[in-house]
Amino acid sequence: MSLLKRLEEQKQMEEHPEISEHDKTVALATVKSDPYQYLKTKIHKRIVAEMSSEDSKALIEKKADIKMLKEVVTRISNNVMDEEITLVPQTERRRIIPEVLAEVIGYGPIEPLLKDDTITEIMVNNASQVYIERKGKLELTDVTFRDDAHVMHIIEKIIAPIGRRIDESSPMVDARLPDGSRVNAIIPPLALKGPALTIRKFAKEPYQVDDLIGFGTWTPEIANFLRACVEGKLNIIVSGGTGSGKTTTLNILSSFIPSTERIVTIEDAAELQMRQEHVVTLESRPANIEGKGQITMRDLVKNSLRMRPDRIIVGEVRGGEALDMLQAMNTGHDGSLTTGHANSPRDMLSRLETMVLMAGMNLPDKAIREQIAAAINLIVHEARFPDGTRKITALTEIQGMEGDIITLQDIFVYEQKGKDENGKVIGRFKPTGIRPKFMDKLLNSGIQVSNDIFWDKQRS
Repeated sequence: MSLLKRLEEQKQMEEHPEISEHDKTVALATVKSDPYQYLKTKIHKRIVAEMSSEDSKALIEKKADIKMLKEVVTRISNNVMDEEITLVPQTERRRIIPEVLAEVIGYGPIEPLLKDDTITEIMVNNASQVYIERKGKLELTDVTFRDDAHVMHIIEKIIAPIGRRIDESSPMVDARLPDGSRVNAIIPPLALKGPALTIRKFAKEPYQVDDLIGFGTWTPEIANFLRACVEGKLNIIVSGGTGSGKTTTLNILSSFIPSTERIVTIEDAAELQMRQEHVVTLESRPANIEGKGQITMRDLVKNSLRMRPDRIIVGEVRGGEALDMLQAMNTGHDGSLTTGHANSPRDMLSRLETMVLMAGMNLPDKAIREQIAAAINLIVHEARFPDGTRKITALTEIQGMEGDIITLQDIFVYEQKGKDENGKVIGRFKPTGIRPKFMDKLLNSGIQVSNDIFWDKQRS
C-alpha cells in the first residue's frame, strides 16, 4: 500500500460514521506524527515471516549475531520500500531502517536515548510524551510511541528476560536492563494516561573518585576522608532525595573496600557496579501469578548473615529490612553500607525509626534509637541543586544518645554562597572544626587521618 493510497483511505475513514471517534483519532494521529508508520509495520511483518524458524527466533532473542541481524533487517527493509508505488526518499530510508532495527533488536523509540551517554534518565509518561534528564535538567523530547500497546510491548521486552511480569493483577514492576540501568514500569488501571516507564541510566564506565571531584560533588579532602572511613570499617548510610546521586556515591564508597574482603550486596533490582572480584549479588523476587514465591529484602538480609560476609551492602533500605540491617551492624558486621531517602541527616534517623517499626516488632522508641545510635557511625547526605549539580551537603557523625535523643554532629557541610551569571551554584565544602569521635576507631585500625582536614583554614 502506497503512502498516497493510505492517506486517501484516511480521508475516507473520516467520512464513515460507523468508525468510532476514538479509532479515528488514534489512526489520524499516527499518520500525522509518522506517515511512514504503515511502512514500518509492513517491514516488521515481513521480517517476522522470513525469520519465523525456531533458529531465527532464538537468534533474535539472544541477539547472538547483531551484525547478521542488521544485514537481514536492512535487506528486508529496502526490499519492502522498493515495492512501494510512491518513491521513498533516501533521507526517509535512513530514518526508517534504524527505527525498524531498534524495534527488532533494541527497545524501539527509546533506543537512541539509551545510547546517548549524556542522558541520565528516561521518563515515558505516556505514548506521546517522553522526557529525559540531561545534566540534571529535564527536557521534553520529540520521541513518541505508536500507542499504549507499543509502550507495553517495550516494557514486556525489558522485563521478560529477568523473569518479571506485569499485568492488571500486578501493575507495577522494578527491573533492570542488561547494562544495569534501573527500570520502573506502571500500567493501567494505576497509570491513568497509559503505561509509564522510567529508566535510570548509569554510565557505561563506572564513575571514579576523580569524576565526582571534577563534578564538584565532593573535594579531594572529603574523598580521602571517606576512603579512610570505609577502609576503617565504619557503618555508613548515604541519604538524600530522589535523583540526588545516592547510588553513584554508594558505588564509589564500595570501591574503597579492600579486594581481600567478601562482599554481599542486597537489592530490589541489581544495579550496584562492584569492582571487586569476591562479590555475591542477591536480588529480591516478587510473588508469582499465584501469589507465592516472594523473596523480600528482609529474607535476603537474614540469609546474608549465614554467608560469612565481611561487608554487607544494601542498595536501599525502605522497609522492615532496616531492623535486620541494624542488628547485623550491631553483631560484628562492621563496614556495612546502604542508602535511604531523606531530606536531611536528622530526617534519615526518623525514617529509620519508621522503617524498623514496619518490621512488625513492637519496640519502644528509645530501644530503636539506641540500636540506630550503636549501629551507624556516619551519614553522608547528598542533594541535587536547581542547576542540576549534585553535591554532598553534610558528613554527619552519630555520636550516641543523650536521654531519648540521638546526638548528631556535622563534620563537613556545604556552604552555598549564591549563583553565578550562568545560574550555577557557588559555594564551598566547609569543615566544622569538630574532630569525630570515631577517629579513635580508625587509629586502632591503623588508618591515619590528619587532624588538619577538620579545621576551616579560610576562617583562620
